[in-house]
Parts: sequence; C-alpha cells; structure tokens
Amino acid sequence: MIREKLRKKWFVHAVVGLLLNGFGLSLLGEAIIMKSQNQSNLWILVGTLALIFINAGISTIGTAVKYRVHLDNAIQYKKSHSLRRSQREDKAE
Repeated sequence: MIREKLRKKWFVHAVVGLLLNGFGLSLLGEAIIMKSQNQSNLWILVGTLALIFINAGISTIGTAVKYRVHLDNAIQYKKSHSLRRSQREDKAE
C-alpha cells in the first residue's frame, strides 16, 4: 500500500517537474529571441516567468527524487524483513 502511494507520488512529481522545466526552457528561448529582435520590454516578463518555471521544475524533480529514495528504502526494508522472517522460520525447523 505504502509502496504504491510512493510510486504514484514519485511518478507524478517526476513528470510534472520535467514538464515545468521544459516549458521554462522554451519560455527562456522565446525571451532571448524577443530581446535579440529589440521588441518591447515584454522579454523581461517572459524571462522572469521562464526562471520561475525552470526553478519550479527543478524543485519538483527534487521532490520526485525524495519520493524515489523513500520508495527504494521501503522496497529494501520489505526484502530484508522477508529475509529475516524466512531465516527465523528455518531456524525454528
């Protein structure tokens, strides 16, 4: 049960983080193009939004890594717990 929840949180955060990061990088490219074409100062707003999305994406990916570590630890705990239980049963026989 816990592993399924951790897996879902990890997957959602990883996908959302990558999407935010990609969107932020696309906005950054647009801001660079706007600045190079000497358009109005709108490039400042677009560039700022790009940085917000990039940083949000990096933060969300970091949270995904946290959930992945928790998931790996839960899997490892279950394996070691099962191994200990089977060793106790072998000694009892």
